Amino acid sequence: MHEELAAVLDLLPDERKVVVAGREFWQGHLHGHEVVAVLARIGKVAAATTAAVLAERFEVGRVVFTGVAGGLGPGVQVGDVVVASEFLQHDMDASPIFPRHEVPLYGRSRFAADADLAAALCEAARSALPQARVHRGLVVSGDRFVSTTAEARVLQAELPDALAVEMEGAAFAQVCHDFGLPFAAVRTISDRADDAAHGDFLEFIRTVASPHSAAIVETLLRNLPRS
Repeated sequence: MHEELAAVLDLLPDERKVVVAGREFWQGHLHGHEVVAVLARIGKVAAATTAAVLAERFEVGRVVFTGVAGGLGPGVQVGDVVVASEFLQHDMDASPIFPRHEVPLYGRSRFAADADLAAALCEAARSALPQARVHRGLVVSGDRFVSTTAEARVLQAELPDALAVEMEGAAFAQVCHDFGLPFAAVRTISDRADDAAHGDFLEFIRTVASPHSAAIVETLLRNLPRS
């Protein structure tokens, strides 16, 4: 979201804008690292375009995604943080040609986060946000905003190990897999993806998710070795 990006850009002393594919990419430096910050956009296709431009045009060495998600796993509550260990598209279904959830021609349904980068992101989240509970596990993505208890229960039954649901992570993970790029993602839980998910979403983004994103990114880059 724009508010989250603005919070991250406030950390950069020297950002400059480059427009590619209708997107504003911000190049700068943070704690000695060359960085590119950009809105992923919403949905898997838009996110995949953003990821591909980061890889091809900017030749980034690794990718970190921050944002919000709906909680699915037991004990994953509003305000908690989830660091993904792997990603799956919950709405991918090319059956009966391929098994449900399997991405055609990849022979897999799940794409792993880079273990070292995810571990560093998890450590950064715990250090930056000592008041928040940090979880690590499966995050699932799909091109719909899951906002009813019935939808959430279907996902929980199909994918009992899923901790959170959102709309972009699995697309980023697949593109980064294709380019051989280390990828990790962290999500602040904004709702429980149920009938109560229609709360003041933008207020949550402004007051909780944006400070979370900025704090985690700054802590991560302060501690991460330069590539």
